[in-house]
Amino acid sequence: MILMLNQQLELKPILKFQIPQLYSYSLTQEIQALTTRLFLQVWRRPATLMAGIIQPLLWLILFGGLFYNAPVNLFTINTSYNCFLSSGIIIFTSFTGALNSGLPLMFDREFGFLNRLLTAPLISRTSIILSFTTFMTCISLIQVIFIVIASLFMGNSPLNSDSAIVAGLIILLVTVGVTMLSLALSFTLPGHIELLALILVINLPFLFSSTALAPLYFMPPWLQLIASLNPLSYAIEGTRYLYSSVHWNFTECIIKISWGDICLGQIIILLVILDIIAAYLVSNILKAKLN
Repeated sequence: MILMLNQQLELKPILKFQIPQLYSYSLTQEIQALTTRLFLQVWRRPATLMAGIIQPLLWLILFGGLFYNAPVNLFTINTSYNCFLSSGIIIFTSFTGALNSGLPLMFDREFGFLNRLLTAPLISRTSIILSFTTFMTCISLIQVIFIVIASLFMGNSPLNSDSAIVAGLIILLVTVGVTMLSLALSFTLPGHIELLALILVINLPFLFSSTALAPLYFMPPWLQLIASLNPLSYAIEGTRYLYSSVHWNFTECIIKISWGDICLGQIIILLVILDIIAAYLVSNILKAKLN
């Protein structure tokens, strides 16, 4: 018996079992789960969504009514001020919604939920940023759709399918770029009070230093220079060009500034470059803060 116990026995299993891996969810499922959580917050507290619709709608109605009796050709040829203003308010709506996108992430930081996400077995922490970007893009597009419908009742002409696709691309590029910058601010600023203060400081100056409310030639030279440096001016003029032109192309000059003429294709390329820069900044800040 003692000799049998001392012998080394080699045991071989008859059946082979494959143990499932712990991290079986894909990155897409991870982003979907985090985005669903954000949509549930809006469903339970829709005040933020409603405020994002009501504020630009008031700008469109009240500011458009203020210049209702302005001459038709005062701003652009054969265009009323309501039609002129609607393009600016559409871009401003996406800009404002994207600028507020850092607030949910900031509240997650302050309430400790972000720490739970960071300690969770995530496939990639990039899914946190992508989920917030996806969420705010959808929210901004919902708000923009309401403003577009309201502008139709105020005399704005509807876009055809090709124009709507290009205008949607411009709105998407603005939303994604500003969302990235807002998320970067939510990681760098100490709290939501500082973030709210910065949003209040940035919001209206970006509106008044763009071509949303008036064309460039209405502005003094110093304000023309600032508006030419404002990326919102290019997005607004691109959207306005699509609304005012039946036969449009990517090479026609739509805005003249001191250093050259800008066409629709150049505007889209500029917005893509700015989005890439914003994504690069966010990725570096995310690595520095989370590592």
